[in-house]
Amino acid sequence: MSRIVIALGGNALGNTAQEQQERIEQAAPSLIGLIKQGNEILVSHGNGPQVGMINLAFDEAAKNDNRVARMDLPECTAMSQGYIGYHLQKGITKEVRKEGKPWKTATVVTQVIVDEKDPAFSNPTKPIGGFYDGKTAAKLMKENPGVTFVEDAGRGWRQVVASPKPVDIVEKDSIRSLLDDDFIVIACGGGGVPVTKDSHGDFHGVSAVVDKDFSAAKLAELVDAEYLFILTAVDHVAINYGKPNQKELQEMTLAEAERYCAEGQFAPGSMLPKVQAAMNFVKSGKGRKAIIASLEKAPEAIEGKSGTVIHM
Repeated sequence: MSRIVIALGGNALGNTAQEQQERIEQAAPSLIGLIKQGNEILVSHGNGPQVGMINLAFDEAAKNDNRVARMDLPECTAMSQGYIGYHLQKGITKEVRKEGKPWKTATVVTQVIVDEKDPAFSNPTKPIGGFYDGKTAAKLMKENPGVTFVEDAGRGWRQVVASPKPVDIVEKDSIRSLLDDDFIVIACGGGGVPVTKDSHGDFHGVSAVVDKDFSAAKLAELVDAEYLFILTAVDHVAINYGKPNQKELQEMTLAEAERYCAEGQFAPGSMLPKVQAAMNFVKSGKGRKAIIASLEKAPEAIEGKSGTVIHM
């Protein structure tokens, strides 16, 4: 039996609650298919569209109704973990029941420790939330030291936050305990709620976004997984993408992946972080492999019939 951490993209989950639940129910057979093969799974997921909607909803409500307060990003991320986890639990449990299996499912609201000295904090680039005029943005920055707004392509001013790398996971022991009790665990949603640790050992949420693929790789490392699955919209990683000589890759060694990254083969906003996260996991322990594949073909990918395998 292999332990597998699965990273689902937030964009694959839909833009409304109904659409999300429908897509999860469509995805559940592939996830359960991995368990039927004798594997143990943990599910992580993105939350880009969802946390943006939550943040925007509070921002707009606060502008129009003084009874509503703006909600900070750590709380918005926790909210997204809760409602996406709720839908995943429902969809997975429904499929488990169809199979007549006793497997249980649980979502862990997960805090991911980041380094307060991470250089990403000096260069916030990740846009979140709604648009404001310059006067309102200046007022919000004055009222909230450390909050940064930038002008966004003539559309208004928008908050940008850092995207630091994950260092550790606060709830790792709880996650391991659930795994030992045969739970399907949903954790590190949206990359986790980023927190820093003070000199007293207390954790404090920070206004940042941790890339969900890097968090999934850290989760896989800490629970001693054999595989990291990064599930996306394509069946394979490709080089020379969109060109006449495009080539789909069945596998990449770590050295090949590093060379392709240096050549600029992978787009920074899409495939590059997935490949980099996969590389981090492969480097973290002997015999570990990462697979980038489509959600629909995850069971085939574990058998080497689809996907791109990254290994030493």
